[in-house]
Amino acid sequence: MTSAPLAVDRALGGVSARELAATYGTPLFVIDLDQLDLEIDRFLRACAPRGIAVGYAGKAFLCAAFAEHLAGTPLRLDVCSLGELLTAERGGFPAGRMYFHGCGKTGEELRAIVDRRVAFDVVDNDEELERLAALAQPDQPVDVMLRLNTGIEAHTHAFVRTGGENTKFGIALDRLPEVLARLAQLPQLRLIGLHAHIGSQISEVAPFALNLDELLAAARLAAELGFAVEELICGGGIAVAEGPDDPHPLAVEVLAAELAERAAGHGLRLAIEPGRALVARAGSSLYRVMAVKTQGRRRFVVVDGGLADNPRPLLYGARHLPEVLAAAKLGPDEPATLAGRSCENDEMGDYVLPRDLAAGDLVALRTTGAYTYSMAGNYNRFGRPPVVFVRDGHHRRVVRGESADDVVRLDVV
Repeated sequence: MTSAPLAVDRALGGVSARELAATYGTPLFVIDLDQLDLEIDRFLRACAPRGIAVGYAGKAFLCAAFAEHLAGTPLRLDVCSLGELLTAERGGFPAGRMYFHGCGKTGEELRAIVDRRVAFDVVDNDEELERLAALAQPDQPVDVMLRLNTGIEAHTHAFVRTGGENTKFGIALDRLPEVLARLAQLPQLRLIGLHAHIGSQISEVAPFALNLDELLAAARLAAELGFAVEELICGGGIAVAEGPDDPHPLAVEVLAAELAERAAGHGLRLAIEPGRALVARAGSSLYRVMAVKTQGRRRFVVVDGGLADNPRPLLYGARHLPEVLAAAKLGPDEPATLAGRSCENDEMGDYVLPRDLAAGDLVALRTTGAYTYSMAGNYNRFGRPPVVFVRDGHHRRVVRGESADDVVRLDVV
């Protein structure tokens, strides 16, 4: 007698995977608001008592409903484009808690800064300084920070390293006196702080501490030249464990304590700007298995997403823990390559998955909240997936999925 299949239907944020797939289709990008709030609370409890402000790096993930949710917290928000700024504005995020990043800001973006759609600008280079000064007025000075390249190189993938001599970001420390001298000639710009970000997925406190030491030295130099620097932003890039074999993620409490101790007595406010560390664990990507096939010694599990909705595995080897959420049955595990359906190798990682996984089963990739949907595109003219929020058994769509008509809407014929 053949035994009946073991039905499996696990939940995301208390919502059945089958219910989510039936309601919205797959691929589907899911944000668990309860998990997000836990991460926000973790950072605020570590930083707020020490006077360290926390800003969310909008590039990790942003939509209007997400900005609306963040607006109800004490977090600040950094944006890097007019698109991110408009998204935040539509979500009702207050201008006084936003600031603008970027190493190549357009004229429109600089005009938005001058028009006070954000609280201040983080100036990346000499050209930006001059272009912003040309738009601003001495009787209404624009608040700015200088982004410095402190030379601290975090031990991380080259694609996500933003400090050191091999990156494009920031003003080299040896040029700071020259830039400050020029800034002294521009009354339409008011220096309020210094900023330095050294990379992503940093799992040690030491690089952050060294980065702050350089910022403190730069602040002393600025003070000697007559600038009343008020704040130092120490960047983000705090590591998130992407699987059970990853290094233990950086303890935010330990980081905040170290930064506060080093800055004690200097009379400066501190800030950090995590993105991934706040949203990564809150996000999951739900896929449906399309085919399971064996080629030689390799077993491939092909899902209905991949490179178009999550380029990170191919771009810099990001790993996400897969979890079977809905299947007819689950037997012993065997090695398998999880692959997307695009016309590339599109391998999302080698994992151990159930031997009897079959077409129609639902698989989620965990910790995809950061730099997944925000980096998604239309390769093969696939549409980007919908985004839903889940909380305590309830769900709602906050971004509509792109149809084939949406993908071709900008074509001119």
